[in-house]
Amino acid sequence: MTDDPVPRGAAPDRRTRPPAPPGADAPAPAPRAQPGADAPAPAPHGRHTPDEDPEPMAHTTPPNPSPGNPTFGQGAAALRQGASTPGQSASASPGGDPDARPLALLMHVAFFLLLGGSLARFLLRHPGETRTPWIIGLSAALAVLHVLFYVVRPDRRPAIGRTPAWVRPRVHLGIVVAVWVVLVVLAPSFAWCAVPLFYTGLRTLPTRTALALVALLTAFVVAAQLQLSKGQFDPTMLLAPPAVAAVAAGTFVYMQRQAARQRALIDDLIRTRRELAATERREGTLAERQRLSYEIHDTLAQGLSSQQMLLQAADRTWDTDPATARRHVRTATSIAERNLAEARRFVHDLAPADLAEAGARGGGLEEALRAVAGRENARFHIDGTAPAAPLPDRVQSALLRIAQGALANVREHANATTTALTLTYLDDQVVLDIADDGRGFEAGTLPGPSAVRGHGLPAIRARVQQLGGTLAVESAPGEGTVLSAAIPLEPQP
Repeated sequence: MTDDPVPRGAAPDRRTRPPAPPGADAPAPAPRAQPGADAPAPAPHGRHTPDEDPEPMAHTTPPNPSPGNPTFGQGAAALRQGASTPGQSASASPGGDPDARPLALLMHVAFFLLLGGSLARFLLRHPGETRTPWIIGLSAALAVLHVLFYVVRPDRRPAIGRTPAWVRPRVHLGIVVAVWVVLVVLAPSFAWCAVPLFYTGLRTLPTRTALALVALLTAFVVAAQLQLSKGQFDPTMLLAPPAVAAVAAGTFVYMQRQAARQRALIDDLIRTRRELAATERREGTLAERQRLSYEIHDTLAQGLSSQQMLLQAADRTWDTDPATARRHVRTATSIAERNLAEARRFVHDLAPADLAEAGARGGGLEEALRAVAGRENARFHIDGTAPAAPLPDRVQSALLRIAQGALANVREHANATTTALTLTYLDDQVVLDIADDGRGFEAGTLPGPSAVRGHGLPAIRARVQQLGGTLAVESAPGEGTVLSAAIPLEPQP
């Protein structure tokens, strides 16, 4: 929408007016949010108080990383950097990632099935051997250590002294692997318990270290299979363990990286939502401040200007014409009372005082405009038939403020003898015309806001544009001014 200065004498017929077209800093990235953290909802646009600054984005300090509990941001950083650091492996702790729990449960079940099956096989094939108590004891110890690793969770317990928290789970894993190696040396049938240990290592250690451990465990499995073959070479015993290890490790690493990418995307989404919320809060604050400046200009500032003029006139005539001076003072007092009412309603964000008073008397916009015109000694006329449904409150408030601002401009700058205010109802829009026979100005050079003149026409233009309407100004020096604001109406159901 633009302001369309109309040449003098070429004002369009209101009945045939074409319908108005319907109107319709990069903040610093916030720290990575923890999984499950809710991003703040965007604040309602334009509903902030005058002195409210945009809220800063949340600045939170993530907890100290543990080898099993990386935050979203740390997981994304590890993915982008492509390297793992001590205590910040790309993997999560056994229970840290909800998506990994089914796989973890499957590995637990597989471990105990393989351990129990290996022990049963040994007892059935080697009854009464001297190493049997050792095998049973080491099997029980391995089972207990495995349970402790996932139940007691040493990686979640506080660090002792200066020992980093990531050291203890690795020491614990080393003990488990050592017990398993002894078992494999004593009874090669326990070799396949390495598959669940692959998973444990990949979940606990940095990727490269975990892959090295998988290779070492695979070598022990191959050696155990060769020992079980008793000199009969079988290629499957040599190739099957590395193949199983490669598939297991590759699948796990792939799933791990996919999960890291998903966490990074979620992290970016959360950060973007926070940035968007902060931007909307900032824009809402600026829009609200602009709205408040227009409200103050059209109400309090205009009232204070009128009071100043009346009191100055009273001061000049106080000695020569006391009756006129007292009349000026009474008028200034009345304006002050209205300004006080406006200020109170302004603080509570209610409708303009004229609309509220007209509504209390059963009237509406027309009565409020008639009252404003009467105070400014302007004629008021209604053309057309008002729609059955009342105009939206925001349209009524805007039209009243436009009338107040335009009439104040006429009073202060036009030096007019006659002013007319016309409200016209059309099928698809409502039009407010303010015409005067004052000094006029060049319509092609509309004045902007200034410290001396205030907002004036720019404020009127902004109000019209916010409602999707158009503003036309017809004026020339010495020939008066016609200001026409057309606001589109929503079609009636």
